[in-house]
Amino acid sequence: MVKWTAGVTAAIKEIMSGVNAGALHEFLAFSDLQLNAMIALVRGKLNKQQRAELGALIVLDVHAKYVVTDFLIKNRIESLNSFDWQCQLRYYWEELLENDGDPCRGDTNFDCFARQTNTRFRYGYEYMGNGPRLVITPLTDKCYMTLTGAHHSYYGGNPQGPAGTGKTETTKDLAKALGVQCVVFNCGEGLDVRLVGRFFTGLAAGGAWSCFDEFNRIFIEVLSVIAQQILTIQSAIRARAKTLDFEDKLIPLNLRFGVYVTMNPGYAGRTELPDNLKALFRPIAMMIPDYQLIAQIMLFAEGFETARPLSQKMVKLYSLSSEQLSKQDHYDFGMRAVKSVLVMAGKLRRQDDTVPEDILLIRAMRDSNVPKFLE
Repeated sequence: MVKWTAGVTAAIKEIMSGVNAGALHEFLAFSDLQLNAMIALVRGKLNKQQRAELGALIVLDVHAKYVVTDFLIKNRIESLNSFDWQCQLRYYWEELLENDGDPCRGDTNFDCFARQTNTRFRYGYEYMGNGPRLVITPLTDKCYMTLTGAHHSYYGGNPQGPAGTGKTETTKDLAKALGVQCVVFNCGEGLDVRLVGRFFTGLAAGGAWSCFDEFNRIFIEVLSVIAQQILTIQSAIRARAKTLDFEDKLIPLNLRFGVYVTMNPGYAGRTELPDNLKALFRPIAMMIPDYQLIAQIMLFAEGFETARPLSQKMVKLYSLSSEQLSKQDHYDFGMRAVKSVLVMAGKLRRQDDTVPEDILLIRAMRDSNVPKFLE
C-alpha cells in the first residue's frame, strides 16, 4: 500500500510539472500487469496461508486500480490536494513528528502512517493473523471517511442501518487497515455498568478499539452511565493525559483507544439513544452494499479472469430469484449466499483449469441452489 501511494503520488507530480501528461495511464498499465500476474498465481498450487495472503492482496489491489481509473483519470486529477485523492486511505513511510510519540523500533526515525482527508494515524502493528480483507465499495469508503474523521477529532463512530450491510465488518476492517486490535462486543439487556467499566479499563490501557454491536439493545438507565464513562476517557485523550482516574482506579492511558457502536434503528425492543450519548458519536447511515462490485472482486481473488461479466450475470440472476420466486423461510439470495457460491466456484476453478469459467460458475450456482428449491 505504501508503494502504491508512492507510485500514484509520483505520477500526479509528473502531470503537475508537465513532464508526462499520461503518467497515470502508465501507472494503471503497470497495476494491470501486477494484478494479472497475481490472478495467475492464485490459480496455481498454493497452500492455505499463501492463498489467503494473495486473496487479501488482490482485494486491495483491485480497489487501488478502481481508485486510479474512476477517481483520478476520470476526473482528470492534476494536483495532490484534489479531494478525489485526499479522500482515499493512503499509506506513507515518513519521518516522525514531535507529537508522534516514541521513535521507531531500531535507530530509524521513520514509520508508517495512514492518511485520509485531514487525518493522520501512526500504524499500530497489531498482529491479527493472516485473514481476508473486506471488499472496498463506495459505501465502505464513505464509512471509513466518517470513522477516521471521528477518531481524529477524539469522537466515537456510529454506523447504523439494516442487518447485513457491513456495519461491524467495516469497523473491524478499518481497525485492521490501521493495525489496531478491535474487540467486538455483542450487547444485550443483561449488560450492567460495572462490566462495561471493566471492559473500558482494559481497552483504554491497551489502546484497542471496541465495537459495541446492537448498542441500542442496552437499557436506557445503563446507557446514560456508559455515556459518562466514554466522556471521561475521551476528555483524557483530548488532554493527551498519560494516566486516567477511572472508576476509582488510576490506569495508564493509551491514546489509540477508540469506541464505536453499531445500531439497527427502528427494530422492535430497541432503545432511542439519550442525547448525552449521541453527542459523543458521529453517525453514518449504512445501506445496501454494491453486490456486483463485491462479487467481481471476489471472483478475481478466486482466480477468474472474466470476473466483470460473470459477476453482472450472477447478481442479476440472484436479484431476479429474490423478486420472482415464492417466499420461503430457507431461501436466501443475500450477500452470505453469494459468498458461499463464489468460494465453491473458486474450488472448482482450481480442480479443473480446462473448463470455461462461465460453466464453472453455473455449476457452482446449480449445486448450491437447486437442492434448496421446492417442487
